[in-house]
Amino acid sequence: MGGLEFQIVSNSEADTKAIGATLAELLTPGSIVGLTGDLGAGKTRLVQGAVAALGSDDPVVSPTFMLVREYDAEVPVHHVDAYRLSGAAELEDIGLDNVLDPAAIVFVEWAGTVEAALSGGWLEIRIDTVGDTGRVMTVLPHDGPWSARMGELKAALAAFQGDSLGDRPVSGTGRTGSGQPGSS
Repeated sequence: MGGLEFQIVSNSEADTKAIGATLAELLTPGSIVGLTGDLGAGKTRLVQGAVAALGSDDPVVSPTFMLVREYDAEVPVHHVDAYRLSGAAELEDIGLDNVLDPAAIVFVEWAGTVEAALSGGWLEIRIDTVGDTGRVMTVLPHDGPWSARMGELKAALAAFQGDSLGDRPVSGTGRTGSGQPGSS
């Protein structure tokens, strides 16, 4: 890893939602969060946590077949799934200006597919799976305001930082990922 990026860990779906909720506290209208990772990595789980923290009771499901879902929250949330898109031009065809509305918070799953359309600065969260429930997430800015806010972001997500899955408490168990009793 280089520069401004850092890693956080999740030991469960609940952790992944909590990371989304924590991230939501820092998002403002115009924020774009790009999510990358394999199928089933937890991209939608992270969005579920963020959308709930932003005050929406709407059920959050993957927008794979709709491409874009919108949620009514304190700030409107647009949830894009670029998995079926062939590139940025296709995102532009479905109404880029509406999707990347500066009055909304935007989450883009499979952001690498449409990266060329995500101008003006965006935050990437790359999710790598470790076993059945573990996740290592790399948080990195792509220009814009996120480069200047990485210290704030790292401090907000400090509870999820660690060198490995084994040194963070597993949600609700009082034990670390390695099975050892955690410190309380």
